[in-house]
Amino acid sequence: MAVADTQIHDMEEAPNAPDASILIEMRGVHKAFGRNEVLRGVSFSVEEGKTAVVMGGSGSGKSVLIKHLVQLLHPDRGEVWVMGRRVDLLKGDALDELRLSIGYLFQGGALFDSMTVFQNIDFILDRHTTLNRQERQARIEETLEWVDLADKRESAPSELSGGQKKRIGLARAIILEPRLLLYDEPTTGLDPVSVRSVSRLISRLKDERNITSVAITHDLLCAEIVADRVHFLSDGVIAEEGSLAELARSDHPALSNFFGR
Repeated sequence: MAVADTQIHDMEEAPNAPDASILIEMRGVHKAFGRNEVLRGVSFSVEEGKTAVVMGGSGSGKSVLIKHLVQLLHPDRGEVWVMGRRVDLLKGDALDELRLSIGYLFQGGALFDSMTVFQNIDFILDRHTTLNRQERQARIEETLEWVDLADKRESAPSELSGGQKKRIGLARAIILEPRLLLYDEPTTGLDPVSVRSVSRLISRLKDERNITSVAITHDLLCAEIVADRVHFLSDGVIAEEGSLAELARSDHPALSNFFGR
């Protein structure tokens, strides 16, 4: 269990919080940068233990949306709820505690080039847990086994393939055993074999660890493998939501264009 997970889970829910089964809820979120209105009233929710995929064309605001879930951005209007907490209002220790229960897989993996694979992961444990060296080593070895890269523990990031970097990034994202994982284009630039490998790991996290996930992606293969529900972002709002098959059949102009119909 992550360091802050018990504290957050046991906190009294704030007034107007979503039902306990809803881990994420955005309510009418607006965000503009100057005159560029990126989000124009985004509303959607994600049930605990489910994987939501956010899709949309380039520049539609997918990354802007996901950054609100960890308060990397503040909404101009609207509410952002995660684990019963109003994220956009959190400050200081309360915000830090929430963030420690959320794993984030960045688009490029975001590994430290000067550190080995083991050191990249140990850095997180050393900084955010009270585990001793032996306990940290055991958890790292178990996690590297889980992503099938135990033999890469002493490798530098420059020695890894693109797919391996993604899997190491995923190992680092889950090392604190979060309740929620956020993925920013988890399979961009990967070959189809690596796309399947990374996508299946994301699915295993839901099936084996009941981790709730939100992934933003352009990759239809990834979405097909991981998504319980797809939310399509267009013109600053969620234009359609449902299964990938349902969205592929939609007659919405933006979806027809996205799916090449």
